[in-house]
This record gives sequence, C-alpha cells and structure tokens, in this order.
Amino acid sequence: FHTASARRYGFHATLKAPFRLASNETEAALRAALDDFAETTPVVTIPRLVVSQIDGFFALVPEGPLPALNRFADDVVRDFDRFRAPLSEAEIERRSPDSLKPDEFRNLCQWGYPYVFETFRFHMTLSGRASSQESPRLRAAIDSLFAQVLQRPVPVDALTLFVETEPGAPFMVLSHHALGRRPARRTA
Repeated sequence: FHTASARRYGFHATLKAPFRLASNETEAALRAALDDFAETTPVVTIPRLVVSQIDGFFALVPEGPLPALNRFADDVVRDFDRFRAPLSEAEIERRSPDSLKPDEFRNLCQWGYPYVFETFRFHMTLSGRASSQESPRLRAAIDSLFAQVLQRPVPVDALTLFVETEPGAPFMVLSHHALGRRPARRTA
C-alpha cells in the first residue's frame, strides 16, 4: 500500500520531469542526444544517502549538499528542454500553481517543472505520503531494508529514459545510457 504510488514510476531519481515530446522532435533524436550527453558526462558519486521524509513521503537523499550532482541535474534539465512540448493549461493546473512560490512557478512555466535549478532536491522516492502514526513503522522498515546501501557511496552512473504508454500507466524503461566514455571496442 505505502509503495503503490512510488512503484508506478519505478525506483529512480527524477532529473528531468516527465514531458510530452515536442512536435518538431523525435524519439530517435532524443535517444541520440541522450547517448551523446551520457558519453561526455562523468559519473557523479553520492558519498552517502540517508532516509528522509519530504512532504510526508519517504525518500533516499544525499547526506549533504553536492554541487556536482546539482550541476549534473541542471545540465540535464537545460540540455533536454528542446525535446519537451510546452505545458498545456491542464498540465499547469495539475501542479497547483497557486500553491507554488514565485521561483517555482517561473520554473514550471519555463522548464516544465517547479523543482529545478535552485529549487531542485535530489531524492529517490520510496513511499507515498505517510501519516504521523504510520511514519515510525515505515521508517524502521526502510532503515532495515536499506541499511547496507546507506553505508556506502552510490554512483549516479546512467540516465534512463522512461515512457508512460498511456496516462496513469506504469512507467516503462525505453532506453538506458551509461555515463562516461566507454572504452573503444577491440577488433581483430
């Protein structure tokens, strides 16, 4: 029950929020751009993740600020924005624009998502919102399940492109793009 909403998206960290493809772009062009970006982008390592509760949901987050991770996320948002169709009025309304701070609303209008650049918080969602009564039990289960992961550095070593085949459907992996230059293949 507590992981149902998070499971729809798969275990991941969002760098570029879901978007519809711009009418002048193609899936093939997006995938090629992801390949090019990934090949020239180094792996970013998170020294340590911790469990945190953000707006009622549990997530894994970096233990402290990581400027390299934020620059990486900024580059992803900026470099792939040309592939994003402008938001419809309904998409803007779904984000509850009246509840957003001015910079978040500006980000929503310009970049398609309120929490980018200075408002970005890297997180890997683990649950839906949990009440104050449920939180201690969930926290204990999460701490136990992720105990080993929380003790070692975590590399951010790939970008993955997901697709939602229809509104509300689970996200499916379309392509996976390893970061960093790959060694040239030897041939005989």
